[in-house]
Amino acid sequence: SFAYVTIKDRLPQILTKVIDTLHRHKNEFFEEHGEKGVEAEKRAISFLSKLRNELQTDKPVTPLEDELADAVLWNQYLDCQRNLSSGNGEPSWFQSPWLYVECYMYRRIQSALAQSPPINNFDVFKEGKAQNFFESQQAVTALCTYFQELLKNIKDLDEKQLKGELFNLLQVSLWGNKCDLSFSAGEDSSQKSSPLESLQDLLPYILVNDMEKLWSLLTDAKKRTTDKSIVRVDIILDNAGFELVTDLVLADFLLSSKLADEIHFHGKSIPWYVSDTTKHDFNWTIKQLQSANHMWMSRCGINWEGNLKKGVWVFHDNMFWTLPHEFSSMAKVAPDLYADLQKSNLLLFKGDLNYRKLAGDRKWEYSVPFYQALNRFHPAPLCSLRTLKSDIQVGLKPGQGEQIQASEPEWMISGKYGIVQFDAAV
Repeated sequence: SFAYVTIKDRLPQILTKVIDTLHRHKNEFFEEHGEKGVEAEKRAISFLSKLRNELQTDKPVTPLEDELADAVLWNQYLDCQRNLSSGNGEPSWFQSPWLYVECYMYRRIQSALAQSPPINNFDVFKEGKAQNFFESQQAVTALCTYFQELLKNIKDLDEKQLKGELFNLLQVSLWGNKCDLSFSAGEDSSQKSSPLESLQDLLPYILVNDMEKLWSLLTDAKKRTTDKSIVRVDIILDNAGFELVTDLVLADFLLSSKLADEIHFHGKSIPWYVSDTTKHDFNWTIKQLQSANHMWMSRCGINWEGNLKKGVWVFHDNMFWTLPHEFSSMAKVAPDLYADLQKSNLLLFKGDLNYRKLAGDRKWEYSVPFYQALNRFHPAPLCSLRTLKSDIQVGLKPGQGEQIQASEPEWMISGKYGIVQFDAAV
């Protein structure tokens, strides 16, 4: 299965890159922290080498030993896994749910750094994320230019045109999800050309297309608002780099078109899955755009900084997003987050990991309804924008998955297909 290949090949590759990254920054750690920095680098590398060995030799998963706030929850989760294995010994790397051990590896990377002060705040994936952003400059420029031109006439657009633009930017955000560094094990996955040019060609590859339902939801919500109420959209972010820019453009469009009054972004509280967005990545991207020597890029950056200052854009990074739990347990594990999401009119979940957690990462029949796979996770109407990069997919028409499977055995993991899949949460 793809899970097996991930644990056997991709994860050790990612760990090797992390060790190499720390090694390359040795001089920087020395300059900043003296001998303590070098000692910390050695300590972190020794933790990570041990982790790589445990993974490759299928050792049992061990409790976390750091002092970070979520360690207790992780260790409780491990106890649950032990109970599930019903006497078959300890959960190990190759004998445990894929979602769990993959998340656990990223949490152990964080643990290695947390136990190695003074370099405990170093983001081992930062360079890759920055590189993805810079190598996607052409696409970022094209998108910012398109969007700023659109803003000039946005007030004159009729309903049909507005809807067309929303659909364009939803698709740009969807296909932006192809740029995933954990999927390519940290290799180049930047976006070289403008995604706007190929939207028409890519349309047949959207297997579930609920964009009409999103349009209806947003326009209905707008009609129902009073002076006191607002339309709030939450975007649960995935990758930094080019994908994040597509999400920010979509968010700005929702505000500028008055389809929404407030956008809440949800990122990761620690470096995660190589390219996932942290608060630092979010702010860094906006700063990079602000200082770009391209008029429309810097205009985007300046406007977005303004949205944050005005409070119409809000960034959150609840630690629940970096736990191994599927989302159906959010109400119990993170009731504060669940209650906050209930205030939203629409939740947009970006990317593959979010989809795996929405659907519990099970091997579903393709035609199982989306709402069934969500397993009672319904804080608000929600939609998944995802390109397929893991072998899980629900909500397809009968026979649809089997038909593609017959001619393209790799269809679920190639990133070639996408979904805009909606659940009304009623």
